[in-house]
Amino acid sequence: MTRDTIRLAIDAMGGDEGPSMVVPGLQVALVRCPDLAFDLFGDKAAMERELASLPELAKVCTLHHSEVSIPMDAKPSQALRMGRRSSSMWQALDQVRSGGASAMVSAGNTGALMAMAKFCLRSMDGVARPALAAIWPTIRGESIVLDVGASIGVDTNNLVTHAILGAAMSRAVFGIETPRVALLNIGEEEVKGLEEVREAGQILRARNFPDMRYEGFVEGDDIGRGSADVIVTEGFSGNIALKTAEGTARQLAEYLRMSIGRTLRARLGYLLAKSAFTRLRDKMDPRKINGAVFLGLNGLVIKSHGGTDAEGFASAVELAHDMVRNELQRRIATDVAALKESQEFADAG
Repeated sequence: MTRDTIRLAIDAMGGDEGPSMVVPGLQVALVRCPDLAFDLFGDKAAMERELASLPELAKVCTLHHSEVSIPMDAKPSQALRMGRRSSSMWQALDQVRSGGASAMVSAGNTGALMAMAKFCLRSMDGVARPALAAIWPTIRGESIVLDVGASIGVDTNNLVTHAILGAAMSRAVFGIETPRVALLNIGEEEVKGLEEVREAGQILRARNFPDMRYEGFVEGDDIGRGSADVIVTEGFSGNIALKTAEGTARQLAEYLRMSIGRTLRARLGYLLAKSAFTRLRDKMDPRKINGAVFLGLNGLVIKSHGGTDAEGFASAVELAHDMVRNELQRRIATDVAALKESQEFADAG
């Protein structure tokens, strides 16, 4: 290992397939990011079986046996009772808390991961509610949408804080120095929407934060257009938007598949336009952008989709790698401290 090695804590028991998906995913990620090393938490015998045919990966893995794995259908409260201290999920989080790893990646139960992460890592000073941020493919490239399911029902200050968190992530992941930030609403007019959303918009416009450019309100169809680099909403609407987009992508892919095989002429047309269809498939492939990030905790936690495959899990690991390399935590801490200071100044005034 070199001093530039990035060590990640991995919940090897997360997802629908556990080590049989996670370990091959780590192999894919290691090829793309050879400066990675891993602490794997889970059933040691199962992890050793998967690593037996991957000697190069085995060299950079340290295995930690965990007695408990959290079921995908466990409620957060149940997961905390059964898995605190002894589960693969908790132990991977604790490795980040202790400084043994720079980030944690899990494809496990989302609610359980959020509950354990908040309990183990705690929220940053100045962040009342952490947010789950997703990278969203758009016509212009990619945007960040948050929150997509960590918190249901947020207030004005939560929305403002989430705008700060999303802007910091945009700078770290996309290299955008002054991200365009917008609030998701039912219309672009300032008089529309919930009171909390309108008030958050007024604060973002009035304070004119130097590290972002507030664009106002956007509607649901603006997300795919790339109308902003960061789109802020609360977890209920954000999760519905995310699941709707994923379902629509699968629906369109199925329509195309059915249409292509319907007639000989359609099949010939597919052969002539195969490269275009391949680019479309790659653009719509959810594995390419797999990995949502819990922002606002005292440690980096990346949530992979539970039903993904090795390629998708590798994308989540690569996202963790890039966030560590680009010092996302430091950037967020700086921005949240500045927000807190500006709020105290405004209250004093």
